Amino acid sequence: MRGIRVVLSLALLHLAAGIPARAAEATAIFAGGCFWCEESAFEGLPGVVSVTSGYTGGHAKNPSYEEVSSGTTGHAESARVVFDPAKISYAKLLDVYWHNVDPTDGDGQFCDRGSQYRPAIFYLDESQKAEAEASKRKLEEIPTLKGKIAVQIVAASAFYPAEEYHQDYCKKKPTQYEMYRYGCRRDARLKAIWGDAAGGHR
Repeated sequence: MRGIRVVLSLALLHLAAGIPARAAEATAIFAGGCFWCEESAFEGLPGVVSVTSGYTGGHAKNPSYEEVSSGTTGHAESARVVFDPAKISYAKLLDVYWHNVDPTDGDGQFCDRGSQYRPAIFYLDESQKAEAEASKRKLEEIPTLKGKIAVQIVAASAFYPAEEYHQDYCKKKPTQYEMYRYGCRRDARLKAIWGDAAGGHR
């Protein structure tokens, strides 16, 4: 009975944190400006099970988009990525993340300004923390980035999924999404930083 209680307790902890209970799946959480764009960077990657736009890193419970946008909740627009580690590694997800953000801008991303658009890697365990910090150190070997990386690497807290109309926005509203992305000059800035390795909407 004690063993069953332990298993059930672990399952409940996983559900509360938004972590899949199945051992074959893992979770990563990233913030990099507009969550529509972060979501589109990870969706469709082999081994990625799902991507959810949402809010994390703040103090308000169950915040709305309007509340987060006001910059008063402490939350950042984020993407929760559920993935199969047997098919795609956390290191690969980190690589995708870095090449889809401006790592030198800690005050927002592209045309979106404020702490609610800050770039951050929210680690869920010590292994993710170590990998994230190692990937940051590797990037700092690039002369143009040395000493300039402003991306936070912080412990994950509660993740709140965004409203349904934000989920898969690039698929639901492709014209509006592309207009926003172009107007924000996201891809132009990514190209300037990363060259041919720049990420983008796939």
